[in-house]
Amino acid sequence: MKPVIIGIAGGSGSGKTTITTKIKETFGNKVSLILQDNYYKNYGSLDLDERAKINFDHPNSFDYDLFVEHIELFKNNLPFEMPIYDFKNHLRTLETVMIKPNPIMIVEGILIFENKILRELMDIKIFVDTDADIRILRRIQRDIKERNRSLDSIINQYLETVRPMHIEFVEPSKRYADIIVPEGGFNAIAIDMILTKIYNICSKREELC
Repeated sequence: MKPVIIGIAGGSGSGKTTITTKIKETFGNKVSLILQDNYYKNYGSLDLDERAKINFDHPNSFDYDLFVEHIELFKNNLPFEMPIYDFKNHLRTLETVMIKPNPIMIVEGILIFENKILRELMDIKIFVDTDADIRILRRIQRDIKERNRSLDSIINQYLETVRPMHIEFVEPSKRYADIIVPEGGFNAIAIDMILTKIYNICSKREELC
């Protein structure tokens, strides 16, 4: 079995997870998901105040070596332990999630196309293109509800790192995409095209997706 590797990139709050959900709803338990957010470098040697000052929207904040290693294991039908990241304390936890071989893997993250080695492992590269005002509103909702952050801290981070890094790294990586999806997961035609493409690749590889 040669798995299909699907990269889904785009800015924070663009709707990447909505498209991921649509694919998982269609192909069910034949899909494995690996999140770039879980591959931040482990800054355990720093105290919390120092960790909070790190620019987590810069490519250098990610452990790409481990990220690539795990995707290569998956392509060779081998399991691996995906790390879990604690966003409240800016630390990698002691817990992991076992990712087992499957016909399809979704790789999701803001900067997955910025890294050449990483994107060359992907069969389909999808960029979710959503207006900045929608993205920041979604980010505010997520960070308040899921990460227990204050509105001021979210706005400050957006202005200091999220927006500049999006302009410098995320937006330019769009040129590497095979498919650009305007309006995120609400673009039904684009979703249908993506699902059809996945079916076609699986069929050529004689996989029952």
